Amino acid sequence: MAGVSVALLKSTALELAILAGHLLLYPSGIAQERWANPNPVRPPADAPRLPADEKPPVLLLHGFIDNRSVFVLLRRALAQHGGRRVESLNYSPLTCDIPTAAALLGRHVEEFCERSGRPRIDIVGHSLGGLIARYYVQRLGGDTRIRTLITLGTPHAGTRVAPLANAHPIVRQMRPGSAVIEELKEPAPGCRTQFVSFWSDLDQIMVPLETACVDHPDLIVQNVRVTGIGHLALPVHPAVANGIRQALDLTEPGADAREAPSGLTVA
Repeated sequence: MAGVSVALLKSTALELAILAGHLLLYPSGIAQERWANPNPVRPPADAPRLPADEKPPVLLLHGFIDNRSVFVLLRRALAQHGGRRVESLNYSPLTCDIPTAAALLGRHVEEFCERSGRPRIDIVGHSLGGLIARYYVQRLGGDTRIRTLITLGTPHAGTRVAPLANAHPIVRQMRPGSAVIEELKEPAPGCRTQFVSFWSDLDQIMVPLETACVDHPDLIVQNVRVTGIGHLALPVHPAVANGIRQALDLTEPGADAREAPSGLTVA
C-alpha cells in the first residue's frame, strides 16, 4: 500500500505540473492548424507513386475541452523519430454529440488522405478524441481510411468519474450504458482497423480503470498497460511516445499485433 501511495503522489505531482504547462500552451492551440496544401493539385497519371513502405501519415485528436496544444511533445517525437507526416485536428469545444463529431472527423480524414496522397492514415486520439475516432471507424465506415487507431486513456466502456459533470451532453454519452457506448458494443464484422489502447493504472479519469481497454470480439486489439502516470501524462510522457511509435510501425494488422508492447513502466 505504501508503494501505491508513493506512486500515486508522484503521479499526481506530475499531473499538476503537466496541467500547469498545458495551461500556458493552451492559447497557442486554439486556432485550427494551417495545413501545408489546402488546395491540392492532383498529380498526373504517369507521376511516380509513393514508395510502398512509406509510413502512413498520422492525425492527432485531442480530448474533452482541450485542443491540439496537448500534442506538442508527441508530435515532435513522431515527426523527428518516426519520420511521419503528422497533423493535428481541433474539434469545437462546443461539441455536444459524439456521432456528429465523428462524421465531421470523417470529412477531415478524406481531406487529409487527398492532401497526403495516401489511401489510409493512422489516428492517435487522447481521451474523448479516441472515442470519437472509434465511433467513426466502427459506425461510419472509417475502417476503410484508418489503418491503425491508437487511443490514450479513452473511456471505451464508459467512465463514472465526476457525476456532477452529467450536465454536459457529451459527458453523458461517455457514461456506461449510454447509447453511444452501447452502439460500440454492436458487431463489427470485417473491421479493418487495428486498435492499440494505452491505459494507465493511475488514471483517475477512468472509473473503473479497465474502461480504457478495448474489449470487442470483432476488433483487432492490443491493450497496453502503462504503470506510473496519470491521464494528462499519456500524450506527453516520452516512454508512451516511444510505445506509440512502436505501435505505428506495425505493418500488418493482426499478424503484427503480438509484437506491440504489452506494458510500459514509467514510474
